[in-house]
Amino acid sequence: MNITLAVIGKLKDPALKALYEEYNKRLEWKIFLHEFNGKTSPTQEGELLINVAPVPSYLITLDERGENLKSAEFAALLNNIQVHHQGKVTFVIGGAEGLSPAIKAKANTSLSFGRLTWPHLMVRILLMEQLYRAQQILKGHPYHRK
Repeated sequence: MNITLAVIGKLKDPALKALYEEYNKRLEWKIFLHEFNGKTSPTQEGELLINVAPVPSYLITLDERGENLKSAEFAALLNNIQVHHQGKVTFVIGGAEGLSPAIKAKANTSLSFGRLTWPHLMVRILLMEQLYRAQQILKGHPYHRK
């Protein structure tokens, strides 16, 4: 699976960087990270983010109004992408102002990590953990417990 992360903001905090790197090291899937400064409007951010998505790629936005999946459902979605979409997926994480309507319209789906508001840099770490969890679920590994 080839996973592109198109994100606003750069991880500067050593603790967050270490968590990101730990999950990246555990993942068997290839991660392509594209970070952009968050000093532009959501429309400008949207253009930057969408331009790094490979074609073809299944586009998923992370948004507080997105669908709230269980981890097993997320793993099933990734399995479907692997089988039916050449294993190419792009996750888009916007900045503090959210995502532009244009990028939301282009998304194949939108996911949420719950109704709570998360800092966009923390969402990246949550996504990495969920990607690792999904990988382990699909392998039948006991990392994920119900």
